[in-house]
Amino acid sequence: MKRAQQGFTLIELMIVVAIIGILAAVAIPQYQDYTIKAKVGNALTAVDSIKTAVALCAQEAGGVLTGCDAGSNGVPAALTATKEVASATIVDGVIVATLATGIGTNVDGQTITFTPTVAAGDTNLRWTNTTTVSQAAALAAITKNN
Repeated sequence: MKRAQQGFTLIELMIVVAIIGILAAVAIPQYQDYTIKAKVGNALTAVDSIKTAVALCAQEAGGVLTGCDAGSNGVPAALTATKEVASATIVDGVIVATLATGIGTNVDGQTITFTPTVAAGDTNLRWTNTTTVSQAAALAAITKNN
C-alpha cells in the first residue's frame, strides 16, 4: 500500500522562499522611497503657515517683501520644530527650512529654500523651491510642490 504525501517537499519550500525574496527585493526600496516622499511632504506642509504669513506681509506692504522677516510684520519668530523640519529662517520673505534627521539618506539635515516673487504692480506671490537634497524621491516631492 502506498502512503499519500503529507506536507511540502524541500524544493517546494525553497521555491516559495525564493519568490518571497524576489518580492522583498522589489518592495523594500519602493517602500523606502514612499516613506521619504511622505516625510518630505510633511516638511513642506509644516512650512505652509510661514508661507501664508509672508504672503500676508507682502500683500499689506503692497507687494514688497523687504521687512517680511522672522518675528516682524506678522511673520512668526520661529517655526516649531517637527519630526521633519528642524528649523527655519525667514529673511525678506525667503524661507530656508532645514530638514530634521531620520528622514533618509541624502535628505537628513539638507535645506529647502522657498523664494517668493511678486510680479510688478501685483501683490500675488509665486513660490519657487530650491534644495540641497539629492535623493530622487525627495526631489520628486519637492518639485511637485513647486
